[in-house]
Amino acid sequence: MHDDWRRVAVRPRESALLGISFRPRQVEAFGLRGQATLDALLEYPFELLRLGAYWDRIETSARKFDTQELDWQLAAAERAGKMVILSVGPVKNFGYPEFYVPKHQLDRPLREGALVQPEGQAGLLSAAKRFISHVVTKYRGRDSVVAWQLEHEAVDPLGFEHSWRLGRDFVQSELATLRDCDPSRPVMMNGFLPTSALVNLSQWWRTRDQGDSLAVAAQLADIVGIDYYPRNALLRLGPRTLYADGSGATPPSALFEGLRERGRRWMVAEGQAEPWETTTLPPNPVGEAMFTCGPHHLIENYNAAISWSSPETPLYAYVLWGAEYWILRARSGDPSYLGAFQRLLNGS
Repeated sequence: MHDDWRRVAVRPRESALLGISFRPRQVEAFGLRGQATLDALLEYPFELLRLGAYWDRIETSARKFDTQELDWQLAAAERAGKMVILSVGPVKNFGYPEFYVPKHQLDRPLREGALVQPEGQAGLLSAAKRFISHVVTKYRGRDSVVAWQLEHEAVDPLGFEHSWRLGRDFVQSELATLRDCDPSRPVMMNGFLPTSALVNLSQWWRTRDQGDSLAVAAQLADIVGIDYYPRNALLRLGPRTLYADGSGATPPSALFEGLRERGRRWMVAEGQAEPWETTTLPPNPVGEAMFTCGPHHLIENYNAAISWSSPETPLYAYVLWGAEYWILRARSGDPSYLGAFQRLLNGS
């Protein structure tokens, strides 16, 4: 650990909103308490909170909907005066394992290597659209909800654990249902930004038939969300780890040109502020920080995204990823991540 985070200059964000995502399953995996963790984070003066409507946690059995968890999260956000982007999924949503279809909605697992299309998964699509309709209808009267998110990295493979992908037609059908339920709010769709040549090649190869999620979002969504993770672990070899460091990467200029031509907005839906190591749960070493994301990277990654903004295509919002980890670190005796976040709020 070092204190570089105290000295990194913070670039002004002009009109861009600053926010965080909240992942209840990550909170549980860290051994933290959900409401106390969210309340602690909501004390910070950011503007935007991203919440997820997780299908398998809401529809626990056929036609039985329980939204208590999402209700208290939304109520807490409103008490704190936050704006909310509500991700309705339903098949994919942010936070590991990113797949949240209830077991009673699938007769068998989705076939690996397959493109999930309406004609082959009519039952799943119909159920997904019912879930979208239920969630959007329930919460569209809340002024705090300023946008919906549809799916998570909608047409990309589910990491390297699963190779099936949602087809563009499947997602478009979901989008039509969402817009029918609430034509007044914008829809955000997000995509992963490859930050190294190796990742870029892999992403292109695996999505070459219909484009990746960032390309599809640029065509379909009102707000395009960029998921920005410049450093990630590739392979652990004994005491050493092989990393990909793409901190110098920038989004393709064609993306911003297309947004300008279509009059679309863009945001960083996930700005890396938590380690991405070889394990699902980020390590929490005493007196040390992981290479992929120390507290100073929280600010540096934000600064990089701010540099992409322009008067023609201004950044709408920057949402940091990993706030639950900051609480874990603070409870473990390391408040530096929260300190870096406070510096970001003070200096931007």
